Amino acid sequence: MNLKNTITTLIFDLGGVIVNLDWNLCINNFKKIGVKNMDSLVSTTLQKDFILQYERGEISSDEFRAEIRKFSTETVSDEQINYAWNSLLVDVSEEKLRLLLDLKKKYRVLMLSNTNELSFEHCRKNFFNRDGYQIEDYFDKCYLSYKMGTNKPEPEIFEALLKDAGLKAEECLFLDDGIHNVKAANALNFNAEYVKPYSSIEEWEFLKKIQ
Repeated sequence: MNLKNTITTLIFDLGGVIVNLDWNLCINNFKKIGVKNMDSLVSTTLQKDFILQYERGEISSDEFRAEIRKFSTETVSDEQINYAWNSLLVDVSEEKLRLLLDLKKKYRVLMLSNTNELSFEHCRKNFFNRDGYQIEDYFDKCYLSYKMGTNKPEPEIFEALLKDAGLKAEECLFLDDGIHNVKAANALNFNAEYVKPYSSIEEWEFLKKIQ
């Protein structure tokens, strides 16, 4: 189905769609600072316990680090925790950055991400604020779970985005690497497409429907 004439807005997930992730690197870096069970605390689909609280903005970065320290066998600094946590975030390809700029000429481009203060600021500073560009050049607005107090796949986060942006679900195309998030968006009448994690833009079938 061609969506070119019905879609006004593209809504991108961040991690796994735009930003490449490496969970194994993150877990191994936590092991190096004495957190041996980080793999049981994180999930590639749904965050648990205090990590979920952090991504919903219910605890601060300082409180998050304090929770991490409870699982470490060593005395670790804020910087060591930040480094291990942000090592999950690998990079953004140049082709995806160029694509976002091109899409923004034709569509409203939004971000809807389950994220947290440390991760988002790391991405903003290291992946988007370069070559004279800032994250605002790639996205008209970023909707972030930790600032909204809710997260995907809860319907409240989708409804809050629609209300704030003055949009109808039917005019949006939502793109996410979490199938549960895609199903939640579909249930609210969004056009929604599953994007294979870490796929290249050559693999993005949805582009054929909007270009």
